[in-house]
Amino acid sequence: MNPENPFRLDNQAALITGGGTGIGFGIARCMVKAGARVVLVGRRESELSKACAELGAGASFIAQDITHFDELPSLVQRAEQAAGSSISILVNNAGVHLKKFAADTTTEEFQTVFSTHVLAAHALTRALVPGMVSRGRGAVLFTSSMSAFFGIPQVMAYAAAKSAYFGMVLTLSAELAAKGVRVNAIAPGWIFSDMSRKSLENDPVRKTKVMSRIQMGRMGQPEEIGWAAVFLCSSAASYVTGVTLPVDGGAAIGF
Repeated sequence: MNPENPFRLDNQAALITGGGTGIGFGIARCMVKAGARVVLVGRRESELSKACAELGAGASFIAQDITHFDELPSLVQRAEQAAGSSISILVNNAGVHLKKFAADTTTEEFQTVFSTHVLAAHALTRALVPGMVSRGRGAVLFTSSMSAFFGIPQVMAYAAAKSAYFGMVLTLSAELAAKGVRVNAIAPGWIFSDMSRKSLENDPVRKTKVMSRIQMGRMGQPEEIGWAAVFLCSSAASYVTGVTLPVDGGAAIGF
């Protein structure tokens, strides 16, 4: 803890899944600025390499499909070697999107979305938490979504996976709070990213409806999620656990 600036993450190492692009990269950028060393994990080596080049010496990467659950304990070891210290922050951010009506979503498609968002996040948390508990400190952060707050057509599998984080965050925080490990989530609104672009492109009606919900009148930037993540993982939030924080420009307020 930096008593002069409790928002700093000096001497901490963060593992960020899906950290090469979009919101994950915004979180990584802000954590590096706050003093953390970050290890980005994702499937696309080229994107990860490009992200690390931009982030500088405080970043490294491991190309890994996190749905290979049996490989995650070794991923943790490799990440700690890359960071040069134990991982004290885990950001479960990796995800896949599926824009499809519920009646047209196959069991296999649903399972693919759920495996990445929920099962992989659980498996990676399970691999990292024992070390955090033994050291008496740690922060786990999940990236949820506005789709967990209200009904959005054509995203049933995605919404189900993001909604599952509510229960995961509450249960994990209840189990781990007394052991020095805090567990929270951020629920981003509509943020400029490849995922949001693909969701809204060629669908002007949907885009108009989305923009009409955002009280601030604009989409957010990945770094606006990143700074919220820094806060929740820093000692400035040392008494905050079990929370899902909307960062959405007011979209959840309603109208």
